[in-house]
Amino acid sequence: MSELQKIKKSKPSFVPEPSAILEDFRIAMISRHASLMGRKEVFMGKAKFGIFGDGKELAQIAMARAFQLGDFRSGYYRDQTFMMALGELNVKQYFAQLYAYTNVEEEPASAGRLMNGHFATRSLNEDGSWKDLTKMNNSAADISPTAAQMPKLLGLAYASKLFRINKGMKKLKQFSVNGNEVAWGTIGNASTSEGMFFESINAAGVLQVPMVISIWDDEYGISVPKEFHTTKGSISEALAGFQRTEEKAGFEIIKVKGWNYEALLQAFQEAGELARTEHVPVLIHVEEMTQPQGHSTSGSHERYKSKERLDWEKDWDCIKKFREYILENELATADALDKIEAEAKAQVKKEKEAAWSDFSGEIKKELNEAVALIKSAAQDSTRKVVLDQLADELKKTINPIRKDVVSTVRKALLLLRFDSNSGKNELKAWYEKQTELNHDRYSSHLYSQSEWSVLKIDEVPAEFNEKSAVVDGREVLQAFFDNKLENDPRFFAFGEDVGKIGDVNQAFAGLQAKHGEWRVSDTSIRECTIIGQGIGAALRGLRPIAEIQYLDYLLYGLQMLSDDLASLQYRTKGGQKAPLIVRTRGHRLEGVWHAGSPMGMILSTLRGMVVCVPRDMTQAAGMYNTLLKSDEPAIVVECLNGYRLKERLPENIGEFTVPLGKPEILREGKDLTIVTYGSMCRIVMDAAQELSEIGIEVEVIDVQTLLPFDVHGVIGESVKKTNRVIFADEDVPGGASAFMLQQVIEGQKVFRYLDSDPQTLAAKAHRPAYSSDGDYFSKPSIEDVVEKVYSIMHEVNPKTYPAL
Repeated sequence: MSELQKIKKSKPSFVPEPSAILEDFRIAMISRHASLMGRKEVFMGKAKFGIFGDGKELAQIAMARAFQLGDFRSGYYRDQTFMMALGELNVKQYFAQLYAYTNVEEEPASAGRLMNGHFATRSLNEDGSWKDLTKMNNSAADISPTAAQMPKLLGLAYASKLFRINKGMKKLKQFSVNGNEVAWGTIGNASTSEGMFFESINAAGVLQVPMVISIWDDEYGISVPKEFHTTKGSISEALAGFQRTEEKAGFEIIKVKGWNYEALLQAFQEAGELARTEHVPVLIHVEEMTQPQGHSTSGSHERYKSKERLDWEKDWDCIKKFREYILENELATADALDKIEAEAKAQVKKEKEAAWSDFSGEIKKELNEAVALIKSAAQDSTRKVVLDQLADELKKTINPIRKDVVSTVRKALLLLRFDSNSGKNELKAWYEKQTELNHDRYSSHLYSQSEWSVLKIDEVPAEFNEKSAVVDGREVLQAFFDNKLENDPRFFAFGEDVGKIGDVNQAFAGLQAKHGEWRVSDTSIRECTIIGQGIGAALRGLRPIAEIQYLDYLLYGLQMLSDDLASLQYRTKGGQKAPLIVRTRGHRLEGVWHAGSPMGMILSTLRGMVVCVPRDMTQAAGMYNTLLKSDEPAIVVECLNGYRLKERLPENIGEFTVPLGKPEILREGKDLTIVTYGSMCRIVMDAAQELSEIGIEVEVIDVQTLLPFDVHGVIGESVKKTNRVIFADEDVPGGASAFMLQQVIEGQKVFRYLDSDPQTLAAKAHRPAYSSDGDYFSKPSIEDVVEKVYSIMHEVNPKTYPAL
């Protein structure tokens, strides 16, 4: 008999007072009618798309009753009832998100940036500082990709483990009360087929963290029934081997029906108590749920469900069964329940209309302003007839959106291009003001806008003297990490081989023995949940470094980095932050794997993260220090062939910072600028020396960070002087080298200063072949750089530099 079974035998069922039960019924009815009316709003054209939580109401109310202040949720887009039951979502806010209302006060979860059903609480004050997370209900910001909420859930629970175990964290009182917080997760039954789910379940069982994962099982994944999704057709049966025993730790697994009110209350209360007190992970498999309106507004479930199944869903709808329960136990009369439902329906309708009025009213105000300005500008224009027609058509638009207004104004300004009158100027000024407002509405907060932005961290140069030790590069990092572990209780590191042996390149060597296994920790081979572990911990105020052993392994965690971490501040409009630092290594090495430099992939998928590409370990240490003073997520790609190269150890190892977004000129020159980063800095510097010997002086610039990229225009100023530029790196052609070229040519407007075509020098399109020869013929060499520069100079002065 499991411990939970003993608890069940020794404790009576948890049953609230009748008034509380009727309040639960009221919340269920409000949520149900919000779903029903939400679907109609989409079909009326007032919203783009709808996905709803009907059929899941009762279990979510039970979960909300077990949730406590300080706890965290990481769920998915069916959880509206849970958020309503917590008091963290009202009906007006619910419809504001459905309409994509960009007012953060009216739609605090995402400021209209996410489709409906994506929930979040605001962990930050307006200035970007942390609130007291222990005194609020916390919901990590939802993302749509199926099962992607699971790795983050692991991290949220892991933070509680750290808060309980690490004595140095006891003073961080705004983030935890002795690690008592439970991380509550929800997922649909079909999404449990995803690898992210299984990886998270395994990691949680290994780590023994306070995580309660609830599986809403309505037996379908859109149109696909359970027998195509899950072994044995039941995720709890498939995972039975994870059930803990008296001899071995594991999960507590509970099965409960989604329509059984008392059983749901008891299951969630006992799961929460077990996770909270003993840090045992719990899986609650909620079976026999229904989905009355089908998956979403994109289609009808009548297309793929049998008549028998549809009839069963009507009979076993959780609200219908809840009503029967109330009547059977004589907690209220049928008339009383009818009255509660009628009042709930009226409330939903009233708040829906208020949300629409606020949303549409703001746009209609802008529309009326635009119409008046276009008509005014038309009075003295040769295109008066067309302009008046534009204005009239805009005014007649049914359910206008902002695009209708701005698109019309832009067309009007094009028609007015030959005019110069006050009306045109007023319309142009209005459009420019709207452009600023719309940037804030739709494009702000991709990066931190707080005082802790990486761009606002003061530069502190590294200090050296004649006694500064000359050590291996990895020892510079080791000294830095040791300093941070000693002085910042929020800081910790984890990953494959990071703990006992101190990572495969020894930057953490000896630090686990010195600081403890919960500060420097080993993990299993599971990059996806290493990233999720870091995201969740960072969401709770900690400062983790999550190590991905090699750069190509980053692909395993790319989903979490791209869809969750990189977009977090953006999709909450500054409401949440997770300043996770991802440490990895790449660039020069031999072979198809571990030797690639897929920086273009990183640049394309990780906008919203800082991307650091240090050339040596001293620069890396300074970047880490800058990042730890900031509040932004980042990836640091160390040079894989640099750990044994000799560097001087800075005297101020824990204080010096490297400014991010500011390239460094490594060598001055007058003939041509070479822009590069990482391991290529050494290749280019050696080439520059050879070129100097034949009379060509190149200026070498290390960009240091690819995101942000040269915010001070250092490269542009260099090109103005040399009039020629090459962008060199180890990525594939069209990768980061092309990105750098675009940033400088377009962003810094240097084309007019160029006397030669701007060029790139990259690796081959394939991955590097094995052996030293494979490296030489796959990636740019010193000779490649020399010949590329010489070819350009030959075009400039063929007499001085004859063809090779």
